[in-house]
Amino acid sequence: MRAGLCAAHGALRREHAGPGADQYGNEAQKRHWLPRILDGRDWWCQGYSEPGAGSDLASVKTTAVRQGDHYVVNGQKTWTTLGQHANMIFCLVRTDREAKPQEGISFLLVDMNSPGVEVRPIITLDGEHEVNEVFFTDVKVPVENLVGEENRGWTCAKYLLTYERTNIAGVGFSVAALERLKGVAARVRRNGRPLAEDPLFAARMAKVEIDLENMKTTNLRVIAAVAGGGVPGAESSMLKIRGTEIRQELNSLIRRAMGPYALPFVDEALEEGYAGEGIGPQEAKFAALQYFNNRKLSIFGGSNEIQKNIISKMILGL
Repeated sequence: MRAGLCAAHGALRREHAGPGADQYGNEAQKRHWLPRILDGRDWWCQGYSEPGAGSDLASVKTTAVRQGDHYVVNGQKTWTTLGQHANMIFCLVRTDREAKPQEGISFLLVDMNSPGVEVRPIITLDGEHEVNEVFFTDVKVPVENLVGEENRGWTCAKYLLTYERTNIAGVGFSVAALERLKGVAARVRRNGRPLAEDPLFAARMAKVEIDLENMKTTNLRVIAAVAGGGVPGAESSMLKIRGTEIRQELNSLIRRAMGPYALPFVDEALEEGYAGEGIGPQEAKFAALQYFNNRKLSIFGGSNEIQKNIISKMILGL
């Protein structure tokens, strides 16, 4: 949800991605939406992915047909994180079905309370309602909710995705997870000694810590470049790849450290005050849940395989 708020804010601000770049939100949109984002009146979710358009985002099929002073939207979005709480969604919609894929897409702001919007939950393996499907059936959206030019929404989407991917790297999450891992490895014992002293486990801990320190430095360089007026390019894809790999490795090591205690157990074990037996230390409660849930990190925001293609094109010209 917070990522949705930040992306909506970024789409409306007057930003430039280089010479000749578009100006996205107009003055009326900024005056209306930005205060509502900042004071919490509006909560946003992201309508990018569709059942047939995930990594190949330019294949979106949700349509928006202009009829007078409204667009009429029909289609489906999926994997909409925390969409059940949002009252607004920013969507990529196809406004020209005859144009090349990237050239026929527009960026539209849709009120989730509009007639014809339906949110259906997707329950994940851990039993949580985190993501959703969102269906649009003849949803009317005012023309003034178009951000930027019609059929030019792909430019805005690409701009926002560079920041989303930098954020997905999750340096802060990894720093916290590393500290948690070190605490677990100091407490858990193997063959009478702390797990942190096991040569193989210690080597993996050392490697992931070195990788994290390197990524922190790269992240600071990107932030400094942006502060100087630049925009993340291939660097955002690099950070997304390494950041998600590091977070997944940390999740894996914490789960391994828990051993059999990381196996699934009864739901009641997660409830406050549970006094049952055999659930292990506190850290074991969420070790498996976080490990499996965070397999998504290398997929959303553009899969890591797609990021490697982007890096190849932007840096090597392949």
